[in-house]
Amino acid sequence: MLELLTPQEMARADRKTIESGVCDGFSLMLAAGRGVADVALSIFGRSGRVAVLCGSGNNGGDGYVAAQYLLEAGVAVVCFALAPPQPGTDAMRASLFYKGDVFDLDQYAPGSFAGVIDALFGAGLARPVTGAAAHAIAASNAAKIAVVAVDLPSGISGEDGQVKGVAMEALATVTFFRKKPGHLLQPGRAHCGVLHVVDIGIPDHVLGDIRPRQFENGPDLWRLPCLAVNAHKYSRGHAAVFSGGAHATGAARLSAMAAARSGAGAVTLLSPPDAMAVNAAHLTSIMLRETRSVRDAEQFMRDRKVRSVVIGPGYGNAILARDHIAALLRHDAGADGLHGIVVDADGLTAFEPNPQLLFEARRGGAALVLTPHEGEFHRLFPDIAAEDIAKTEKARQAARRANAVVVYKGADTVIAAPDGMAVINSNGSPLLATAGSGDVLAGVIAGLLAQNMAAFDAACAAVWMHAEAARRFGPGLIAEDLPQQLPEVLQALARHD
Repeated sequence: MLELLTPQEMARADRKTIESGVCDGFSLMLAAGRGVADVALSIFGRSGRVAVLCGSGNNGGDGYVAAQYLLEAGVAVVCFALAPPQPGTDAMRASLFYKGDVFDLDQYAPGSFAGVIDALFGAGLARPVTGAAAHAIAASNAAKIAVVAVDLPSGISGEDGQVKGVAMEALATVTFFRKKPGHLLQPGRAHCGVLHVVDIGIPDHVLGDIRPRQFENGPDLWRLPCLAVNAHKYSRGHAAVFSGGAHATGAARLSAMAAARSGAGAVTLLSPPDAMAVNAAHLTSIMLRETRSVRDAEQFMRDRKVRSVVIGPGYGNAILARDHIAALLRHDAGADGLHGIVVDADGLTAFEPNPQLLFEARRGGAALVLTPHEGEFHRLFPDIAAEDIAKTEKARQAARRANAVVVYKGADTVIAAPDGMAVINSNGSPLLATAGSGDVLAGVIAGLLAQNMAAFDAACAAVWMHAEAARRFGPGLIAEDLPQQLPEVLQALARHD
């Protein structure tokens, strides 16, 4: 159930189901309407009047069917139509299936109803909502009435989650077969309320022809490394983290601890001379190594078989950051060589004057993972950031350009690979909006990379684990708390497997 279907892909799933003879379009509509009615009944009960706002298309058809099933359950229902369905369509058939009252949408007033079913527009909405529909949505939102949305809240694009003029604020949303990107991408996610996915009879095998390239992040999408019986610290992987100068060492230590807590067998903090004393005073299980130059770091990588690297958190020195990252990207990856490089924070900002230096520096075989937040993404990919396209597509284009896994952070973090695969994280928490949280995420990615996890899988797993650690801790969270929660998250994942 982790596949995400665009509106176009969902239309193909409907069409393939109908063409295969499994069921016809009206049967799908009857099942969808039944699912909506069941959710609405569980929320509204039978005591109050329910308004069903119906568009002229299939979304409206689902609304008419839901209204009839509510009537049969003893609920007082009134439908309000934006426009009549086209003759000969399943939506027209659904409007005839409904035996209750129908009024024009401009007669709708939310104050006299206990709840609303929003069936005005579906996932494929591409134009701004105007006229009577916009007034009905605005009135419902202002009245703070309980709304059950059909497929997506009207006004939300299923493609990218963006608001098209005005959008319904739903208490719950009922969608069918699979979620859409607009259910998870902001601001759509915030408008959906509790999301219900209803089986309406579309067989899973249609996905084999559709081949979706977007997924919802979750443990069923990736598998964490397993410990061998004869494991030792270096077989579990060695991660290195570059520290900034004496005035800015905390971020790198957060990354280092996160790498260790996520499973790396050994973690070394690479420190400039002026920061050795302050770093030594705060480290116990994390090793410390003085590095004075790029050559020092390269020699250490070879001698100590470093498998993953984090550079950027609290680093500060843009010139030295560019030199180190360029050297790392030239580093050969062999059986015991560098497997992955995580570039975060100051490591990304260092390339703002000329991002192509980062994109073209790669010569070795190590995977590259970039972890920009919104501002850093705009600095590295200004033209892509300015495009009016979905966040998933922005991340994909960035990943292709950089030939890297891109973790486009935010409340709806998107992880994208150069081959076009994209994953949307849905367990994010506002608790993660705290200083140092991103440094921890970079360390978790590096910890998984050190264990030879594929870069895309490591990034997806790290983003999910990071958010789950915040959820488990709860209010009062600061970045230092996140690594301490990781063992509990890992134990839960082990039980899941």
